[in-house]
Amino acid sequence: MELPGSQSLSIKKGKVTVSKKIAPYLFILPSLLMIGIFLFYPMGTVFYYSFQNYDISAPFYNSFAGFDNFVKIFTDDPLFWPSLLNTVKWIISQVGLQLVFGLIIAILLNQTFKLRGLVRALAFIPWAISGVLTSVMWSLMYNEHMGVFNDLLLKIGIIDEPQAFLASTTSAFTAVVIAELWRGIPFFAITLLASLQSIPVDLYEAARVDGAGRIKTLFYVILPQLKRTIVLTTLLRTVWEFNNVDLLFNLTGGGPANTTTTYAMYIANTAVHGSNFGYGSALTVIAFLILTIFAAVYLKISKFEEE
Repeated sequence: MELPGSQSLSIKKGKVTVSKKIAPYLFILPSLLMIGIFLFYPMGTVFYYSFQNYDISAPFYNSFAGFDNFVKIFTDDPLFWPSLLNTVKWIISQVGLQLVFGLIIAILLNQTFKLRGLVRALAFIPWAISGVLTSVMWSLMYNEHMGVFNDLLLKIGIIDEPQAFLASTTSAFTAVVIAELWRGIPFFAITLLASLQSIPVDLYEAARVDGAGRIKTLFYVILPQLKRTIVLTTLLRTVWEFNNVDLLFNLTGGGPANTTTTYAMYIANTAVHGSNFGYGSALTVIAFLILTIFAAVYLKISKFEEE
């Protein structure tokens, strides 16, 4: 909104005169440049190399590939579909369990009790620990010779001899799921606790007057009030878990026998370890399209935009 007589107002610096209408765009120009350099340029590079044969270990074969990389992915890639299946299992187990346990912890921490602040701080510690440190800690606990899990299970009598949890095809996936759960639950607990504290006390009192117990209060008062937060947190966590690499890379590297090779892990192994950046870029473009379609469909089904 311009004041009367301010149309001729300008910002002068030496001999340079900048129009008042252009000045705001100049202020946001550095941010736009940063976004373009660190976001759009890398994305454009990935799309460009997805149509190339680009392998730094065999530069003499580098050339334009067209859609060959994508055709090979869908028709002649033995790990594409299994890695996608592992990713679906990973996301469902992680996001579902993290949401359930995070909601339980948030409800408990929302109660009034002694040392509540200390308990809240302790509950949120796993979220503050880096993925590399988390993976090192859990690899030590899963260790076949000195791990705490083997020691406890042997003393209880559940197992007769030490187990290599991360090296077994039957237990590796479950082991990494448990490790990631420990790190991911606090995210839901923090966000859901913040939303719980914004629910008016009158709603709880009205439910209590109407004779609603804890279960009915949960389904008819708490969950409806948390819907927007749940939709956003599950969407964000789905994207993060889809792209999760650090913990899987450090604990199993995608093994044994590719039982923990998720789609992101497959991309990392192809592009970084295999040095095949052209094929890895094609896999990344497909991942981008999958996440974009999922986000649009998920928000549409949840009717988030209407609210």
